[in-house]
Amino acid sequence: MAEQEVERSRVVVETPNTRREYERAEAVHQPERNGVSGGVLAAVVVGVIALAALMVLFLMNRQDTANETLANQPPQTTIVQQPAQQQPPIIVEQPATTQPAPVIVTQPATGGSAPASGNADAAIQTAIDKKLSDDPAFSSLGITATVFGGKVTLMGIVKTQALKNQVERAVKNVKGVTSVDNQISVG
Repeated sequence: MAEQEVERSRVVVETPNTRREYERAEAVHQPERNGVSGGVLAAVVVGVIALAALMVLFLMNRQDTANETLANQPPQTTIVQQPAQQQPPIIVEQPATTQPAPVIVTQPATGGSAPASGNADAAIQTAIDKKLSDDPAFSSLGITATVFGGKVTLMGIVKTQALKNQVERAVKNVKGVTSVDNQISVG
């Protein structure tokens, strides 16, 4: 059953001429607690887990006995009938397709001299990177240099035109550099 309480309150209403007091009583219904306690809930959960564990163990034991039964039986022979006659394979000939010959493009050497090899470009790249990183004036600028066929392309941003020209001169002095494409921005 639901519990019932009586809540009493006093209300005062004041107006300029009069003062009135009212007393109010309200019945408050408290619902009855019919829930399951925590202990009962825990016991049910533990029981379900134990039951599940027992079922798993039972099924595993049953599989082991089935495997032992199969192992104790004598092997059975199975007779497979071969088809009476095999058919020869069917060979389908298709005409050969002709493919166009690949196009090979070679770039002519610039300036009348043979282009530098990949190993030479790598050596030039290493020398330029070392020169730019060892010089305190250039190391903080973040200039990047790429080398292809002895031609160096410089990229980055410097503060003055004089610094841009100084970087270009330093790179031109590296052994193996044939030309410099200075794309450094002044800003």
